[in-house]
Amino acid sequence: MRLGGEQVQKDSPFFSALSVSSFFSALGSDAIAQIASLCTPRKVLDGETLFLKGDPGDALYGVRRGQIVITTTTDTGRQFTLNILGPGDVFGEIALLDGHPRSADAVASGQTELFVIRRSDFQELLKRQPEITTRIIELLCERLRFSSERLEEASLLSLKSRLARRLLKLVEDFGEEIDITQEELSVLVGAGRETVNRQLQKWRKLGVVELGRARVRIVDTPRLQEEAAERDPDAN
Repeated sequence: MRLGGEQVQKDSPFFSALSVSSFFSALGSDAIAQIASLCTPRKVLDGETLFLKGDPGDALYGVRRGQIVITTTTDTGRQFTLNILGPGDVFGEIALLDGHPRSADAVASGQTELFVIRRSDFQELLKRQPEITTRIIELLCERLRFSSERLEEASLLSLKSRLARRLLKLVEDFGEEIDITQEELSVLVGAGRETVNRQLQKWRKLGVVELGRARVRIVDTPRLQEEAAERDPDAN
């Protein structure tokens, strides 16, 4: 297949990264190859800011290696972690579509490799491939469900259940050994670090997790799934 007069290589790292993305994988190899032809690589250092809230929304990003932490800061200066993204995850879709300023900050955690698709290039592709537009709508619906789940967690679930759910989601993305600090976990579940530490220590004693320096290893996934399913008995 040719795009813009150049052969698209399906063994390229961009094609491989897009093929394992939950966003792009269902589009089929031909569509993925066309999208991969738009990608350019970018490397970011540990702690480097990719973009800040309010920056122009001019590109979509995908993680090839490493992690990107999506955060926001309230008017009072309190920081919240909205998501932690790993290999195969795609982000920046909303800004890519509407061109509005970024709604959150994105910072690299560790040495990170990204692929980048510029908004102008992607818009031209969407005009030629309407099925890609349909998939994007589906993705945005998934993001909306994710936000609704976060609201449900905050109102109906205990800290134990919220923490268990967040760890299980991280396992899906990064495997059973997760590189994350207790401070980052506390922000993810909306609780104090000491409260999170107490729960992790309880699970450690029960053999559910193993704890290391800025690291959590999940040992007993079924038990953690049971904890995730429990609701707060005091919730209305």
